[in-house]
Amino acid sequence: MAAPTYTRLTFDDLTDWAADDHQAALDVFRMTHDPQLSAASGDARIFFETHFDPVLIEDGKPMLFTGYFEPELTGSRVQDGPYQYPIYAVPDDLNPDTPYHTRRKIEEDAPLAGRGLELAWLADPVDRFFLQVQGSGRIRLPGGDMMRVGFGAKNGHPYTSVGKALIARGVFAPDAVSADAIRDWVQANGEQGRALLWENESYVFFRELTDVPADQGPLGAMGRSITAGRSIAVDPAFTPLGAPVWIEKAGANPINRLMVAQDTGSAIKGAQRADIFFGTGAAAGAVAGSVNDGGRMVVLMPKGVA
Repeated sequence: MAAPTYTRLTFDDLTDWAADDHQAALDVFRMTHDPQLSAASGDARIFFETHFDPVLIEDGKPMLFTGYFEPELTGSRVQDGPYQYPIYAVPDDLNPDTPYHTRRKIEEDAPLAGRGLELAWLADPVDRFFLQVQGSGRIRLPGGDMMRVGFGAKNGHPYTSVGKALIARGVFAPDAVSADAIRDWVQANGEQGRALLWENESYVFFRELTDVPADQGPLGAMGRSITAGRSIAVDPAFTPLGAPVWIEKAGANPINRLMVAQDTGSAIKGAQRADIFFGTGAAAGAVAGSVNDGGRMVVLMPKGVA
């Protein structure tokens, strides 16, 4: 990997900077750092221009924007009827310094069964897979109650994109792969589809979240609720968590907007790499799954640091 380069820009270099809703970005920034931030009472655009400098951080790789969302699924706290696919809490023998069981081992040999680790049961193994990819979600239980789960830990194996695997095999063109396309292919291909999911050996364990209000987004890597359309996942090796980040996403639906780096992801690696949070539910998922665009992102670094 090439050593990162840092280029200081001006706010005039940011496409449509003046047209953004800076107050919306400041509200997210405040909730990330300090809800009582005194500067919130002033002009939001002036706040960012006074305290930060725009810095373009590059590592030789082109910008890639993708999207993610919080799934809303149906499930049960007990194994019953169609609900036969468990999601697990963090095992007590998981060692963060040692790779644990692979996805295939966990699903095929069931080494965690009978240990009381089942948080909930889902009706679809593909739903479970994408819940793990997203890292959090809501589960609607029989009777209408809602259960919220968030990331607990990983099994220590590297993340492999099954979408890229299907592209490499010639199943999909790069511009045709999406979460829905992957889901349809897996469900139509039986054992071959199941084996495709096993190619991603990374496996996520969850924890139940009981202290996040229903009207707020899921918790990000900073332990704060993330906000649809204003939160992104980044690689903290290049972009500091909590930093304001200006994004210029190209593609069919361009986005020029000030975001806050509140989250991380196994597949989010590199200086010019970001995952945009689009919200909760199927509609958000449809939008998130269609994002695979170039552009650039610019980190707002505190004055003096830049």
